Amino acid sequence: MKIFAIGWNYKDHNKELSFNELPVEPTFFLKAETALLKDNKPFYYPDFSNQIEYEVELVIRINKLGKGIDEQFAHRYYSEIGLGIDFTARDLQKKQRESGGPWEICKSFDNSAPVSHFIPVSQFESVQNINFRLDINGKTVQQGNTANMIFSVDKIISYLSRFFLLKMGDLIFTGTPVGVGPVKVGDRLQGYIENELMFDFLIK
Repeated sequence: MKIFAIGWNYKDHNKELSFNELPVEPTFFLKAETALLKDNKPFYYPDFSNQIEYEVELVIRINKLGKGIDEQFAHRYYSEIGLGIDFTARDLQKKQRESGGPWEICKSFDNSAPVSHFIPVSQFESVQNINFRLDINGKTVQQGNTANMIFSVDKIISYLSRFFLLKMGDLIFTGTPVGVGPVKVGDRLQGYIENELMFDFLIK
């Protein structure tokens, strides 16, 4: 199973990270399979970072084999969506950006990709008009709508399939909106798609 994560896919988030240029094609990285955290299990704050930050994202689950997928047919390759967190060791990321090094150490560490259960995309009028949000300790800290993506879900799938054989069960984190920030031990994270609670877990 592969876990893809799309970067810089919401304009306002790009601005908050001082990335003001619009990407001309999807930017992505891979998370290790051991990054996956399911079933509302707690996230244990790692000892190698002092600045773990949340990035809530809509997640697409691929439902069949695909390679070189045309954008107009990309909708045939997924039928469910979920919600996830791209946990980022921001202090390590800063060092990697300064040195020009790869991002795996700050993005792909164990349990850095909590994922909710999945729901049918058919219950929504369009995958490109879905509200989602993250609450921490009962307060909304991040919210977005997929209409504001720079690159649509179908565009992302088509693009990734140029380089990778997409397989059933592969996950695509589609980017995070503005409002990322730190977590601390004791925080309770609850994620919603529209008004449906998708995940609910603790930072320990």
